[in-house]
Amino acid sequence: MTGKATILLVDDTRSNIEILAACLQHNYQLKVAMTGIRCLELAEKTPIPDLILLDVVMPDMDGYEVCRKLKESSVTKDIPVIFVTGKDSDEDEEYGLQLGAVDYITKPIRPAIVTARVGTQVILKQQSDALRSMALHDQLTSLFNRHFLIEAATNKISRLSRHGGKLSIMMIDIDHFKLVNDQFGHQNGDIVLQAVADVLADCNRKEDVVARFGGEEFVILLDHCSLDDTQDKAEQLRSKIEQLNPGKIHVTASFGIAELESENEGFEHLLARADAAVYSAKEKGRNCIVKANKDLESDVKGK
Repeated sequence: MTGKATILLVDDTRSNIEILAACLQHNYQLKVAMTGIRCLELAEKTPIPDLILLDVVMPDMDGYEVCRKLKESSVTKDIPVIFVTGKDSDEDEEYGLQLGAVDYITKPIRPAIVTARVGTQVILKQQSDALRSMALHDQLTSLFNRHFLIEAATNKISRLSRHGGKLSIMMIDIDHFKLVNDQFGHQNGDIVLQAVADVLADCNRKEDVVARFGGEEFVILLDHCSLDDTQDKAEQLRSKIEQLNPGKIHVTASFGIAELESENEGFEHLLARADAAVYSAKEKGRNCIVKANKDLESDVKGK
């Protein structure tokens, strides 16, 4: 992890905030909230905190309730919370830990204790983030992997069932990739994969999910994107890939695109339609875009 970790300090007493800040300001980037509601707001804003130091007794919403809400949110559930409080009974500490806090520091604030325990939790958080990133990304291309793609698609389809909207998918298959490996070697094949992955990553929006699906196949999930808009995007990518010359190897790719018909369709069927469209693109001469029909048949579009 690069740069300073971000810590959110939450306490309704300014003097406590000042003591905590004096302990931590030289080693960490700090955010400050003096109410539980403000804590919840700041916890979801970039940069997402790496750790929250949370008072328990506050007027608008106590720290226990704040912690409960943090753990209920998909955005904030993985942020470690340390309670810093005057409530020092064993029952209070046990309750705080049961809510999901990673530590419990009692007041009066002791700077050496705060510094040591914060340092430990920040290191653990950074290690956890690194392991999570490794688990969700393809090591060669740094794109998301198949596991993350399926999880993200399931979440997006679930969201669409509640709020509506559009979701499209683009499947990309590098043409004649086996011949690339056979003729130029697997090391150059990896260079081709990385070059194509860079194009896909650089040309997509932050909300889209770009994943290496396996071998020479890539998949892009496009939020709030119609099939026609997906086709336009695919043509831009197809053209950029065609212009690549990694290791002096000419590269093209075949595209299959599909739009989710309803939340009842499910990701597997949506993916199968896009895959059938890629197969059709291969049959039609490759280096083109095929728009999938509802029933796994396909219509040729593009070059």
